[in-house]
Amino acid sequence: MRHKRAGYKLKRDMAARKALLKGLTTSVLENERVITTIPKAKAVRPLVEKMITLAKRDTLHTRRQAAAFLESPTTVQKLFETFGPRFAQRQGGYTRLTRLGWRRGDGAEQCIIELVGSELVKRAEERRKRREARLKAQQEGVAPEQKEEEK
Repeated sequence: MRHKRAGYKLKRDMAARKALLKGLTTSVLENERVITTIPKAKAVRPLVEKMITLAKRDTLHTRRQAAAFLESPTTVQKLFETFGPRFAQRQGGYTRLTRLGWRRGDGAEQCIIELVGSELVKRAEERRKRREARLKAQQEGVAPEQKEEEK
């Protein structure tokens, strides 16, 4: 019996489990969403939330703690510059698990682990790109008319 033994084993020894969780945490913070199995997502969720909580404090000590755990310096920079301010007013619950169904090869149940609000950021970015394209098209459409008037 595993009384008072928290966490998920994920059928790996300690070193492999630690490497897997560090890699998944880095991927979630880098890409804002990752497709994985449900046990892995449930195991990585507290680690991602802990990293975001560190980013909200934003001191030298918390930056070094995050850099010691995450695998790339660009992810640490993104964590403190983007996610810290974005989740500053939120008291927790930074991630969402969405079940997708069973994987075709081995039948493992999959899910998406994503940061809450990332869909809003992506939609806003898409709107901005469409607006810029529309303005550019309007300016190109207006510019030839103005040139003809000047001649």
